[in-house]
Amino acid sequence: MSKYRGVSFWLDSLVESGTDDLAPRSSLNSEAEADVAIVGGGLTGLWSAYYLLKHSPDLRIVILEKEIAGFGASGRNGGWCSALFPASVSAMERRHGLDAALAMRRAMIETVDEVGRASAAEGIDCDFAKGGTLLFARSKPQLARASAEIAETEHYGVDDVHLVKDERNLPTGTIETLIEPACARLHPAKLVRGLAQTVEKMGARIFEETEVLSWSPHRVETARGAVTAKQIVIATEGFGANFRQTHRRILPLYSLMIATEPLPDSFWKRAGIEHGQTFSDFRHLLIYGQRTADNRFAFGGRGARYHWGSAIRTDYDFVPRVFEHLRKTLIELFPEAASAEITHRWGGPIGVPRDWHAAVDHNAETGVAWAGGYVGDGLSTTNLAGRTIADLISGADTDLTRLPWVNHRSRNWEPEPLRFAGANLGLLAMQFADWEERVTGRPSIAAKLMSPLVGG
Repeated sequence: MSKYRGVSFWLDSLVESGTDDLAPRSSLNSEAEADVAIVGGGLTGLWSAYYLLKHSPDLRIVILEKEIAGFGASGRNGGWCSALFPASVSAMERRHGLDAALAMRRAMIETVDEVGRASAAEGIDCDFAKGGTLLFARSKPQLARASAEIAETEHYGVDDVHLVKDERNLPTGTIETLIEPACARLHPAKLVRGLAQTVEKMGARIFEETEVLSWSPHRVETARGAVTAKQIVIATEGFGANFRQTHRRILPLYSLMIATEPLPDSFWKRAGIEHGQTFSDFRHLLIYGQRTADNRFAFGGRGARYHWGSAIRTDYDFVPRVFEHLRKTLIELFPEAASAEITHRWGGPIGVPRDWHAAVDHNAETGVAWAGGYVGDGLSTTNLAGRTIADLISGADTDLTRLPWVNHRSRNWEPEPLRFAGANLGLLAMQFADWEERVTGRPSIAAKLMSPLVGG
């Protein structure tokens, strides 16, 4: 049995179907040289390798991964390939100007289709189905936020967010339903594991179970030897908190998920969720779900606390209190799911920058590139990051390298104990905001006060 069983439903399903036994690739066992060394075998690193090799097939690329490709958020997430970006369009406009904000928005929308195109071109069957995201407004305050989202969409004129007009059964208490078309449901482990095989066939070398200790210009130190390279790509997302250079650049915030047993088509017809659709509502403490290709709920959300010193440990992936909260929330939305067995429970850290603004940067002098801070919106954003890194490393001046997230630098998170207090206070504030709205029936004051701190 693979030591990586239990990391997520997605990875487990590959083993259970016999398509991937999750056996680790060979580790680095000596000094190595490369044109590009990539730290991290998730989607950011793999998409970077893919597009670099598309640009220059003769590049020598080495990918270094502490566990196996897809071990982190790339193999554990909710399977939303969406156009979501952590910072809102209005926040981007305030920081970068209208034209830049709209360019970023268009790039994110186009990226959803690029993931589907590239996956199909490489024969990666990742259950990609673009059905959009259903967003349920289930109270008057949630309805106000839904109306504000439609108004913002109409103001900027890029997205096509609109009310669902057809008559369908919807989650309990739903007043209105919006649909955001720019989202596809997919199986993240099939994508990341398939992409790893693709870049290997293109010539990249992937060394797994190879722990990176540190990096400096043109050199990566691992527990099994050093790699010298002209260019280095740091693609560690939430696990970047483990490294000195990025310890306070990224805060690892845990997101947890559950999956049910497969449910009959008759259930899904009554539930009103079609294949290819993801769903959420307008509460403050985020939830997210999808109907999987094999008719399960894959459902997740926030609620797990931040740990002192940005610590990351396997046991933090499993919080019974949060799993029970997710189960109850799912049943609250879909009461007929009450008898469905919860077959899988898992979680992991996502990467959160101080201003909730994802970024890509590249220092031409040191040769070090970095991408991350996706705040859970990385399944598509990693693809945009990979394409952008490929252009930056090649020295090209393109529409991608001129996007406003390029070379954006968030300020560092505060040292402890301020980081611990602030992160967990924010979590409590979002929980309180939802309670406040249930009790008062009015938009939360606590959420309004917190909005500037979470990308609003």
